[in-house]
Amino acid sequence: MNEFVVVIPARLASSRLPGKPLADIAGKPMVARVVEQAAKSRAARVVVATDHADILAACAEHGVEAVLTRADHASGTDRLAEVAESLQLADDAIVINVQGDEPLIAPALIDQLADLLAQVEAPVATLAHALHDAADHFNPNVVKVVLDKHGRALYFSRAPIPYARDGYASDRSTLPAGLPVYRHIGMYGYRAGFLKTYAGLEASPLEQYEALEQLRVLWHGYSMIVALASEAPAAGVDTPEDLERVRRLFAR
Repeated sequence: MNEFVVVIPARLASSRLPGKPLADIAGKPMVARVVEQAAKSRAARVVVATDHADILAACAEHGVEAVLTRADHASGTDRLAEVAESLQLADDAIVINVQGDEPLIAPALIDQLADLLAQVEAPVATLAHALHDAADHFNPNVVKVVLDKHGRALYFSRAPIPYARDGYASDRSTLPAGLPVYRHIGMYGYRAGFLKTYAGLEASPLEQYEALEQLRVLWHGYSMIVALASEAPAAGVDTPEDLERVRRLFAR
């Protein structure tokens, strides 16, 4: 059995939903609900990485292990690197990054990602699932990924990639037959040693242009293996409407 650690970055600031990690969901803050789901995986340890004392206090109140990190990290991956060093993880230790706004994350996806990274040589692994809706393909909020024949990521983009030139020339309402389109699931598996490497890498123009931090990995020539999930994960919480939807689910 592959041992791994789940780290959940939780920032207090959010442009669309301020204080999101502390939002109440059926009597507990959202970050505690994410931890509950992650703890249902095979993870040996689940740790919250936060930039704010209020989140640290909420975690303590609910018996959640948490680490207070610097507030000036450019990305969640940089925050993970600080935590990996703070926890003194071995370079070959597997760290799974679960987003702090995923209170419905499926534990099986966490296990799938950890198992994948344990079986390959790549320093980073992530997940994707098939898209079936052309509207999602053209939606810039839906991040797409294109893979090579070995399942490694070639590129991530908010643009509709791959683009079916002939198929979309006549009809953009449906995906052309045979077009492999994958949506990226924003969960990552890292080897702790690579997190230290990542933190020292220069930010890439592509990551800044697309606002996708994973492009830093590809820009600097590192490989990222991608596993296909059998189904789309439950949607995360980005807006007040998302929060109310999740609250209704927990209420039932």
